[in-house]
Amino acid sequence: MYFYELHEGDDDLFTDALLVHELEFDDGQFLEFVLEARQRVLEAFTEDTLVEAIAHDLERQHGFTFVDDASLTAAVNVSASEDGTFLADLTDEPGDSEESGEDIFRTLLVDIDPNDMN
Repeated sequence: MYFYELHEGDDDLFTDALLVHELEFDDGQFLEFVLEARQRVLEAFTEDTLVEAIAHDLERQHGFTFVDDASLTAAVNVSASEDGTFLADLTDEPGDSEESGEDIFRTLLVDIDPNDMN
């Protein structure tokens, strides 16, 4: 298995995607696949990020496997304390967390200059 990674190019958004393929492609060939996929999806994609849209396009067009949260079989929260090491909940369906009383949220990293708070 060969692993490929996409990184969001925008300075304000940090999103990565991991892709897997049975074949090895050289750097230039993978770049060409990505550029072609970008062109296909750029104007209209439904995913949250351009990286995810390109990853899904690479799955459809070239047989890559996009390793995202939907691909997870199990996840374990690991901590130095035994109590903090436990099986994590993989549920990410809208409404599932609401029923359990948990909030559904996304994390956004924002770089703010405190001197420019006008």
